[in-house]
Amino acid sequence: CDWYLELSKPILADTNNEAEQAATRTTLAAVLEALLRCLHPIVPFITEEIWQRVAPFTGKVNDNASIMLQPYPEPADFPRDETAEAELGWIQHFVLGIRQIRGEMDIAPGKPLNVFLQDANDEDLRLLGVHQRYLTKLARLEKVSVLPSGEEPPPSATALLGSMKIYVPMAGLIDVAAERARLTKNRDRVSNGLKRVEGKLANEKFRANAPAAVIEKEQQKCATMQQEIKQIDEQLTRLDSLS
Repeated sequence: CDWYLELSKPILADTNNEAEQAATRTTLAAVLEALLRCLHPIVPFITEEIWQRVAPFTGKVNDNASIMLQPYPEPADFPRDETAEAELGWIQHFVLGIRQIRGEMDIAPGKPLNVFLQDANDEDLRLLGVHQRYLTKLARLEKVSVLPSGEEPPPSATALLGSMKIYVPMAGLIDVAAERARLTKNRDRVSNGLKRVEGKLANEKFRANAPAAVIEKEQQKCATMQQEIKQIDEQLTRLDSLS
């Protein structure tokens, strides 16, 4: 709910698209109305009072209407939209990656940032085109640029979204020593985890008794951690150019 509220703000602030504003208001009202029906058995009086004000926006009020007479919400009333969930998940990971960098680097939340993307696949680029206004608003971005694969990015803090790398250039933004300490700490954490997984995979008893799916999962963990360490080492190398 909190994410949808944040995503609705750019739409409601855009006076050039009345149809989209109306659809967003309808969704907000419908969700609130259903939540009030969920809560009514527990907090009857305040939900009745609020419902009387909200329900007219959903067409559920007449002269004798009361929330007490409304059906309790059912899961079938709100069928899942897996495509929408996947797209929202992509937006969340993108924004949270930027916010994590801001928090760890002590970058002011309101400072607009330039961001570079690399190794974005076709779906990443499609989602970027469709949802860039949300990313710009929620992550406080000034500009998003796509780097060709293989081109060296500027020294940056990096967040990962699948195979796509999100670079926030650090020149003039960070304490280089603090960023190096953060990356080193992260590398040590991943390295320790990798040693545990490698030790498990090297254990003949484990390989003989564990189901194939479990072994495969550990092998995937191992490959992921090796890739993370490689990327951290690349970041440490780029950081040297800021020293």
